[in-house]
Amino acid sequence: MSRLAQTAGLTDDQRDILKTVREFVDKEIIPVATELEHRDEYPQQIVDGLKELGLFGLMIPEEYGGLGESLLTYALCVEEIARGWMSVSGIINTHFIVAYMLKQHGTQEQKEYFLPRMALGEVRGAFSMSEPGLGSDVSAITSKAVQDGDEYVLNGQKMWLTNGGTSTLVAVLVRSDEGHPEGTAPHKSMTTFLIEKEAGFGEVRPGLTIPGKIDKMGYKGVDTTELIMDGLRIPANRVLGGETGRGFYQMMDGVEVGRVNVAARGCGVAQRAFELGVSYAQQRHTFGKAIAEHQAIQFKLAEMATKVEAAHAMMVNAARKKDSGERNDLEAGMAKYLASEYCKEVVEDAFRIHGGYGFSKEYEIERLYREAPMLLIGEGTAEIQKMIIGRRLLEEYRLQG
Repeated sequence: MSRLAQTAGLTDDQRDILKTVREFVDKEIIPVATELEHRDEYPQQIVDGLKELGLFGLMIPEEYGGLGESLLTYALCVEEIARGWMSVSGIINTHFIVAYMLKQHGTQEQKEYFLPRMALGEVRGAFSMSEPGLGSDVSAITSKAVQDGDEYVLNGQKMWLTNGGTSTLVAVLVRSDEGHPEGTAPHKSMTTFLIEKEAGFGEVRPGLTIPGKIDKMGYKGVDTTELIMDGLRIPANRVLGGETGRGFYQMMDGVEVGRVNVAARGCGVAQRAFELGVSYAQQRHTFGKAIAEHQAIQFKLAEMATKVEAAHAMMVNAARKKDSGERNDLEAGMAKYLASEYCKEVVEDAFRIHGGYGFSKEYEIERLYREAPMLLIGEGTAEIQKMIIGRRLLEEYRLQG
């Protein structure tokens, strides 16, 4: 284990799980990640290995066949996986958020139907809020569900759907105005639908099309797609929780734990960048000595290590607060904001330490340099996090009288 990013107070079970995951990352992910990433190839063999380890059911309760672990355990596992290849952590994250939303908000029938198969990785989850013209303004969603007897008819276009092709269950947020008086706040007239589909691209069920993969700068391997609904018919028993108008709150609850996940990803990528930087600095020689002996490089390593430690501590704090049952939107927002910003900075410093070789595709740091920017926008931009943090601080520190 590395000296950095240690977590105090873990149980023996947590330590065993993390040891197993780290060994899997070192043996099965790091050696092949860069080659697969450059080919934009889905890591099927890695995913199969994660299924065998039980990671798709890590936080699903034991009564549904999962391991029933905490958010902290999950976040620390994500940190390890992102250290190997961030795209793999994305494959797990969207699945986990849907499983979490089902566990927290689903009807008993929905839990019993989906969670056991999700724990085995047989059903793979994805979730969708964003739309092409939407950005961070979730209240401006235009995709709509209209009730037609015992079914709803869904129409609209969604964007930035991670695992859009490989998933077989998608939680989709749409507008549903039935039963809500005119002038109802936008966030109170949204509903989450649980949409089952075939894996793949094209028309994956009548009225539902996944056009194909979006070509991205980084975050490759995992498929990011659009989702087009055109007269898609969904039975009423696939409204998450069985009640319309609750979708916004359900999604925000999922995104809150998703932000802890993104913070964990930032920690993992930053750790790997530090490992690459400190290793290269001891191997590369200039002016008759290893560049690690130059004070300028030591200063960089000191700053990088401090950022790795600080981000890890905030991520762990946010996860533990959620596990305790307390509200953690402030801590999750701070952790996501700091970890993603620090990740970008640590990766860039490692890139600078590599000099010209950092620009070469032969070196792993080149891949990390393209991956880190996704964390600045995933699960809410840095600017959105600062808005959340600012509002929460004003709630906590409101002047009296």
